[in-house]
Amino acid sequence: MPEEQQLTGVVQKNIDALLEASERYEKHKTTTDRVADAITKWSGSMAFVYLHVVFFAVWIAANVTWFGLTQFDPFPFGMLTTIVSLEAIFLSTFVLVSQNRQAALSDRRADLDLHIDLLSEREITRILQVVDAMAKHLKVDLPPQEDLEELESDVSTEQILGELDRKHGQPAA
Repeated sequence: MPEEQQLTGVVQKNIDALLEASERYEKHKTTTDRVADAITKWSGSMAFVYLHVVFFAVWIAANVTWFGLTQFDPFPFGMLTTIVSLEAIFLSTFVLVSQNRQAALSDRRADLDLHIDLLSEREITRILQVVDAMAKHLKVDLPPQEDLEELESDVSTEQILGELDRKHGQPAA
């Protein structure tokens, strides 16, 4: 088995920065956010499902007089239906609160990705320009590349977004 490689300083620094940003984000969550996350996490677990199966089975068994118990919610189980409906309303609200917050975090990450992509595009364009200038200065014969001039030109984010909007049939933002 090969020896485990150590991460480079830059990679480790990036990991640390991401973890620190995550921790800052977690620290700034409101109590409501924490409650919504906890409830969403619990309601998305198999333990939650099992608990409900047992609860429903006991409720129904108790109300169809299988065990000689006095009915407190006769068929069609109106009280159970009301309880389950209220639970569904609250659970869906908590899930939506969590999803909205996660969507905002996802948008923030997408903005960061786009920013890094744009920086990378600009850097690569500059590198191509420098390498092309060096090749010309050193009189290095390169095979003709039809797209080299295009690759060396700056990319206009506004033009790309406008073209994407046009192709999707949307008004320009």
